[in-house]
Amino acid sequence: MATLAVLALLLALCGGGPPAAGQRRKEMVLSEKVNQLMEWASKRSVIRMNGDKFRRLVKAPPRNYSVIVMFTALQPHRQCVVCKQADEEYQILANSWRYSSAFTNKIFFAMVDFDEGSDVFQMLNMNSAPTFINFPAKGKPKRGDTYELQVRGFAAEQLARWVADRTDVNIRVIRPPSYAGPLMLGLLLAVVAGLVYLRGSNLDFLYNKTGWAFAALCFVLAMTSGQMWNHIRGPPYAHKNPHTGQVNYIHGSSQAQFVAETHIVLLFNGGVTLGMVLLHEAVTSDMDVGKRKIMCVAGIGLVVLFFSWLLSVFRSKYHGYPYRYGFS
Repeated sequence: MATLAVLALLLALCGGGPPAAGQRRKEMVLSEKVNQLMEWASKRSVIRMNGDKFRRLVKAPPRNYSVIVMFTALQPHRQCVVCKQADEEYQILANSWRYSSAFTNKIFFAMVDFDEGSDVFQMLNMNSAPTFINFPAKGKPKRGDTYELQVRGFAAEQLARWVADRTDVNIRVIRPPSYAGPLMLGLLLAVVAGLVYLRGSNLDFLYNKTGWAFAALCFVLAMTSGQMWNHIRGPPYAHKNPHTGQVNYIHGSSQAQFVAETHIVLLFNGGVTLGMVLLHEAVTSDMDVGKRKIMCVAGIGLVVLFFSWLLSVFRSKYHGYPYRYGFS
């Protein structure tokens, strides 16, 4: 019995040696990787990576940290306008995390540009940019680890919500101060004050119903076309299919839209409104009958044309909608 106990002890000691040494090497490698990333993050919130850095620090184990990687194409000859816009929001998000009091080595933000890491794009079978992927601390990225850019837009606040969902790290987005709004408000107040000063003896223009109606109409058209949604979500202007090169200005889903789409809807709503105004003027104005007929025909034409186009946009987003008017 004593001999068996000694043999068991020797086997345990011999068997426990190599795993313990391997564990120490693993911890040393992990420590080196974390220290390297922390050093780079202290200099730049978004770490630029090529193929070698990506494979060593993001793909290869061991890793006890998550890495949010933006795959993009920022070089001018790529002509990726959306990439530049998304990069600005991504920098805001990374800076908000880097200079937060809650900053830790639990998560890092990185970027792979196509011209600096085309091999990474090939390795991941990626053919579009920008794309955001979360590489979790354990395991491979799952379906939810790829950000739905076309649905959620690339605003820093939306990215922060997605990061919190995937990593449990809550980032409070802090945007740099913008003076455009106060400057525009000051300019508007200066113009109004100037008009009041120049026409102090005659303020009838303040009671001009046509002017106020036009201003209200512009505001309503802007809001009903989705401008506020763009301001909140920050969607791309349009989408270019990487396979065919075709540019889509209308989003195919009812849950999202492009900036260009709001401009198109604004134009169509404006056309319908102009047609209704012409019809109203044709009925109520004191012009001769010939001009009123022309205004009536033009008004009907505008309403039919632009309302048909507006309904076709609605049909393209709400698939299966059975009704149409005029053009398909």
